[in-house]
Amino acid sequence: MKDLFGHALLDYHNGNYTEDIITSTSISGEDELPLPYLFRDITDMPKLEKKALKLAKGSILDVGCGSGSHSLHLQKKGNTVKAIDISKGAIEVTKKRGVLNAEVKALLDETDTFNTILLLMNGTGIFQELSQVSKYLSHLKSLLKINGQILIDSSDIKYMYEDEDGGYWMDTNAGYYGELDYFLQYKGKKELPMKWLYLDINTLNLACETVGLKCELVFEGEHFDYLAKLTIK
Repeated sequence: MKDLFGHALLDYHNGNYTEDIITSTSISGEDELPLPYLFRDITDMPKLEKKALKLAKGSILDVGCGSGSHSLHLQKKGNTVKAIDISKGAIEVTKKRGVLNAEVKALLDETDTFNTILLLMNGTGIFQELSQVSKYLSHLKSLLKINGQILIDSSDIKYMYEDEDGGYWMDTNAGYYGELDYFLQYKGKKELPMKWLYLDINTLNLACETVGLKCELVFEGEHFDYLAKLTIK
């Protein structure tokens, strides 16, 4: 990983903002990801994120923390927060912004336990592929304290395959429709492609059942997005 995402966050934080990140996927064209959006405070966050932050309690793990916006809000509310991300640049920015406990770490390498585990901005993306969902959910379950919760969001992207007649053009011989290749570029440089997973709520629910987790839908957004709360059965 070249950590272009981290470089972009550092540029913005250090006052060197000249352009935005460009993203695309295997089923969609290029789109801008505005850097100011990654530094938003609670007033500029969508309803789904506000709901998740309101539900978060106790000791909290912020997975894929990015610039630390969620962690900062929760920390200011008096919560004990640990922020992790695989991007060195992101963690550097998170620390500079005031998050007290931030670490470059992959989720599967985390061993502490928490009351709340937060995975936002398509939190299921970190699972990468449908075949890895159970492994990640089992690990997340092992990180929960008694009566702990996992707050995770995603979107059902089936709508992206809909044609003008209301039918779907998905290849039935291909894998799960939420498995995408994700591409990122910044200032003319291209990041290595990543696997990225969008999970519909029914598929997430079935996966949770196989590992002994209860999946509860707690919020539905206006564009096929949702927030789920996972707890130990």
